[in-house]
Amino acid sequence: MATNISYKHDNTKYRVETTPGSPSVYRLIPKQENIGSIRRLTLGERDPTKINKTILLVGETGTGKSTLINALVNYAMGVKYEDDVWYQIVEEEKRSQTESQTSDVIVYEVFGLEDRTLPFSLTIIDTPGFGDTKGNERNVLVSERLLDLFRSTEGVHEIDAVCLVLRASDCRLSDRLMYVFDSVVSLFGKDIEENIIALITHSDFMTPKNVLQALEDAKIRCAKDEKDQSVHFMFDNKQKTERNKRNECALKNAWESTKDEICNFADFLKRTKPKDLKETVEVLNSRIGLTACIHNLQERVQFIEQKQREIRQTQEALKKHEQDMKNNDKYEIEVNETFKIKVPVDESRWWALGLNYGGAVCCEVCKENCHYPCTVAWYPEHCEVMQYRKDELYCTVCTGKCHVSKHLKEEQCTKCEDECSDPNHPKTHWRYESKTRRVKKTEEEMKEMYEKGREGSEESTSILETLQKIIEDLQKEKDQFLEESFQHVVRLEEIALEVVSLATHVHLDFLIEKMKEKGETEKAMKLEEMKIKMDKNERVMSALSYKTAEFGKA
Repeated sequence: MATNISYKHDNTKYRVETTPGSPSVYRLIPKQENIGSIRRLTLGERDPTKINKTILLVGETGTGKSTLINALVNYAMGVKYEDDVWYQIVEEEKRSQTESQTSDVIVYEVFGLEDRTLPFSLTIIDTPGFGDTKGNERNVLVSERLLDLFRSTEGVHEIDAVCLVLRASDCRLSDRLMYVFDSVVSLFGKDIEENIIALITHSDFMTPKNVLQALEDAKIRCAKDEKDQSVHFMFDNKQKTERNKRNECALKNAWESTKDEICNFADFLKRTKPKDLKETVEVLNSRIGLTACIHNLQERVQFIEQKQREIRQTQEALKKHEQDMKNNDKYEIEVNETFKIKVPVDESRWWALGLNYGGAVCCEVCKENCHYPCTVAWYPEHCEVMQYRKDELYCTVCTGKCHVSKHLKEEQCTKCEDECSDPNHPKTHWRYESKTRRVKKTEEEMKEMYEKGREGSEESTSILETLQKIIEDLQKEKDQFLEESFQHVVRLEEIALEVVSLATHVHLDFLIEKMKEKGETEKAMKLEEMKIKMDKNERVMSALSYKTAEFGKA
């Protein structure tokens, strides 16, 4: 049963006093549950006939997001300065190291107080405070964690405001913050701009000229007020400060000013139309699909080019030793042989966050990595690259677009090619990797190797003709995969507010190169235009520089 909240604070249930004094500080004990991989904390019980407003917070460690969330909850509960109490749903200073590592995205819900203080119930999505020692891994996970939340039946399906949380003293937006903010904003459709606002903490309630200038300099595309300024609301962070005769007047003024700003923020939310997240889920799925597709493509291109080199070398060897092989059908020539093996993946940094994020979704038929790293799904059927076709799940990435049942994401022995029966062999998460080895083969063995699986080929076809046909087939396969990747990029540009992720930028370089190799001049030019647009955007480049620098340290 959901936690009950009383409007009379001295009778508020499910609370624990943590610090007596003025004000007395209480810890609220909300109902806790999970929405997929996301933790949800709920106060009160939702009335489906009442309006609910949902806000998403993004900010660095130290901006005061925790105090801001607590301030919103206290306002919703109707707490006044003279009540001399302060309630915390977020424990600002006492969260354990384990919790701070695993609770990277948390949903807070406040129900049952509609029409008392706020004219609606409130849902707050808190993304992690970036900038701490665990920030790099969290940067990678946030978009996929939000996808898990948005696509869940019990999750969030509308958003009313995306809030960039800044300190009043901020004169510029750091590369780190811009990377994080762009990563979040790029998840949404283009119409989210009018729902993006700034929440300014540690404020003295004077016009925050430096913050507004920083937003303008960073070219933040957000809602504008009647003065054409970025829509913003200011908050003090002194609600817990011990009161005495010397500071009481100042603290009361700060409290009342924060209350007035929350009231203005509530009016903004009341006027603002929510954005349906159906398109957002499509954007998120497209980005994950794009990344998976490109990663798979790069591995396939590498494998195909290795195979092509192998075959060309074999052709040359056959021509060179043609007479020797005619004289001796057991004559062997040495050639390269390309093959795939299972290798362990480095899962330590994912497990450090308490997450099941070490493995890859792999197709055993195609022997390909369809999604690596797969950071949300526990099993292949839950992975974003799987889609329904005639009521059955099929992979959208691997060459054969194989059924989900042909895919694995589980620990296995990587020493044994077949099923392992040695108890001393460790079982780990794994992925496929292509390798090349030198082997000796007779002409008959090469015919058997290269013609295997090519049913319907004429018996009179020579081994050299067979090899040339294989090279051509491999090129067609590579071209088809390039076209799929190109369509992913084009679609993502159409529906996303900003395409600024490092992954997209790197993929553009790769696709441009391959399209030029194919002679696809028009498509290469379109991709180059997208890249030039990114390269000219200082904010994009600084965010990309941050990501490159941070992950270069790993």
